[in-house]
Amino acid sequence: MDWLNELWTRLREHEDWLAWIGFASLATVIISAFAVPILIRSMPADYFLEDSAGSEWMRRRHPALRLLLVLFKNLFGAVLVVGGLIMFITPGQGILTLVAGILLLNFPGKRRFEVWLVGRKPVHRAIDWIRRRAGRPPILLPADQSKIG
Repeated sequence: MDWLNELWTRLREHEDWLAWIGFASLATVIISAFAVPILIRSMPADYFLEDSAGSEWMRRRHPALRLLLVLFKNLFGAVLVVGGLIMFITPGQGILTLVAGILLLNFPGKRRFEVWLVGRKPVHRAIDWIRRRAGRPPILLPADQSKIG
């Protein structure tokens, strides 16, 4: 029980940090509850196809703007990954935040991972349900997705 008393003492020494982490956890839960459905509704139906309009929009931008957007997106993704890991031991949506952060990061095989994740029946059903309620068409996935998953 000494370890528990020691842990409690250390936590009491850093109450202000714990309060900020708790606030960040709560803010992440609230923001994701609103942001995720908005993002899903605004996503083009062909987002997961190779020749989607979204990827074409990005290709037409100035290289400096593309670099800035990619850097910002990856920085925000890294912050979410760290926040998600912290939320595994504090209150909050650790897994949701961690997955959102991973999806924002650029890494080899990311597109394949995204298509695999969205191709899982519960995820696909949830995304299409949100889109159907907003009057949007269902998300299209590559025809050879069975080879990817």
